Amino acid sequence: MRIGVDAGGTFTDFIVLHDDGRLESFKLRSNPRAPHRVILEGLHRATAATRKIVDVVHGSTVATNALLERKGVRTALVTTAGFEDLLLIGRQNRRELYNLTPGPESPIIPGELSFGVKERAHFDGTIERRPSAVELKRLRAALQSSGVASVAICFLHSYRSPENERAVAKALTGLGYICTSHEVSPEFREYERASTTAINAYVGPLMDNYLGALEAASSRRHRISILQSNGGYITAKQARRHAVSTVLSGPAGGLIAATEMARWSGFSRILAFDMGGTSTDVSLADGVPRETTEARVDGMPVRVPMLDIHTVGAGGGSIARVDAGGLLRVGPESAGADPGPACYGSGTEATVTDAHVVLGRIAASQFLGGAMEIKPELAAAAVDRVARALNLTRVKAAEGIVRVANANMERAIRAVSVERGYDPRDFALVAFGGGGGLHACELAAQLQISTVIVPRYAEGLSALGMLLADCVRDYSAGVQGIAKVEPVFARLEAQARRETPRATLARTADLRYAGQSYEINVPWRNAEAAFHKEHARLYGLSNPARPIEVVTIRVRARASTRKPAFPELEFAGETPAVTRRIHAAGRWRQVPVVSRLALTASAGPLLVTEYGCTTLVPPGWHAELDPVGNLILTPLQPA
Repeated sequence: MRIGVDAGGTFTDFIVLHDDGRLESFKLRSNPRAPHRVILEGLHRATAATRKIVDVVHGSTVATNALLERKGVRTALVTTAGFEDLLLIGRQNRRELYNLTPGPESPIIPGELSFGVKERAHFDGTIERRPSAVELKRLRAALQSSGVASVAICFLHSYRSPENERAVAKALTGLGYICTSHEVSPEFREYERASTTAINAYVGPLMDNYLGALEAASSRRHRISILQSNGGYITAKQARRHAVSTVLSGPAGGLIAATEMARWSGFSRILAFDMGGTSTDVSLADGVPRETTEARVDGMPVRVPMLDIHTVGAGGGSIARVDAGGLLRVGPESAGADPGPACYGSGTEATVTDAHVVLGRIAASQFLGGAMEIKPELAAAAVDRVARALNLTRVKAAEGIVRVANANMERAIRAVSVERGYDPRDFALVAFGGGGGLHACELAAQLQISTVIVPRYAEGLSALGMLLADCVRDYSAGVQGIAKVEPVFARLEAQARRETPRATLARTADLRYAGQSYEINVPWRNAEAAFHKEHARLYGLSNPARPIEVVTIRVRARASTRKPAFPELEFAGETPAVTRRIHAAGRWRQVPVVSRLALTASAGPLLVTEYGCTTLVPPGWHAELDPVGNLILTPLQPA
């Protein structure tokens, strides 16, 4: 038995792969104050009938939430003397180009907790100065008196020569959670490397404690692994030391599953659209998911391999409000799991989910198969407050909330497609999460996308991605000159074989034209030709006559795991006709409501319902199931 778990902001999803190949899925309300309790409750429910040890792959939000909410531990930065303000200064790039008076950014480590050490390594790896024993003793005393629980160590050029970092880490043993930049992100660009190491130190102790409590409470019956932001999982022990690699853990699982499910339906080029309760995650896969090492989380660079996922605060729980200028805003603030949307019974503010309830698209008894009843009268009261502020009717206000949420999500899809050099019309839109199916066709129409896929297990697809993921470790090193590449590749591969036995290894490299400031990652085999081709695709030009520099080399170790199969469905066939009055395409309509397994090829408008999500098929769209149970939606007229 294997279990995939995705801990979302509103619901925690579980998908169980039984020994006989059956898949079982269910949801539990998340508990932001004690997320491990929900995990344990779900694991107990899934494994109550077995005494076997069960493998669990968990998409954790512990690191993500601690970083976004600035609730990590008290952390210090130890860096080369004279560079104590490294995190505060950052880059000269302006995040708000047209804001003449932008507010200062506050780093997660304040200036008074940044300590300089007199040491120096040159860019070629030569050590000029080592930290003295007297200075290390003084540093240890200063850190003890500052009351820090974690220390990030980042020296200049330590990705080439880590000896000084190792010496300081050894001298600080016993002071708490210690991490060094040459272990976390052994690559050049000191600001990005320092930021990544600082984030790892800031959230690492929380992940360490969380996983310790989870493993202890599960009585060792569960072998727990954590999905990384690169789409592969690592052991809990490894995640405790590399917490920064899990900051996009859940969304990565969704992209892995969306890619695989679309492939079963014959589509290899997809835009993944995951609308959950708190946020929406969008990403692109052109055969395989896109990756990046230049991601930012809450404005801070994270220089580890990650799937290229763009997140916006536009989920089902996103709060609608009227700003000081009288304009309707939706998100990024979310009602989350507690109190949740107004229709859940505890919240009071209108959300996107409440707008859909008002428009009749979510019925009172259909949520979670009837296990959770929603309250339409509370949704109506919350939307009415927005309507009065805008001087609109209730229905117009609800329509406006959905339209603004769509605009936010459309911009996010353009960010991962048009802004990356891709035409969204060349891709299928794969919509999942609790709210994806309610918005997918409207978004596709705006983007002129001609195919929408709402996959099987759409409500828990990120959890399914945990079961589809492989065990993956990434290794990297900065290099100087082509002659030094092969020995460094050999060193990285030897380390990969020790730490990930039976894995297949793949080489890639970050290349650039001499004099450029940014790199493109390409496979190492025929790297130069691949670089020219990708440069031309991204920027419209290439120059084969210009010299190329190798900046960073990478090795990925991948060990495959047993994955679920998706046999053809046994369809439920005809069921008694049920209709519901909903508001769609500008007016009220009486439309059929069918379950996924009872759907026959039909033209909209209609609603397709299932355990954890609803799909709206608007007028002018056609819906049918393919043999593996994916819902395929296409416009009756070409987009």
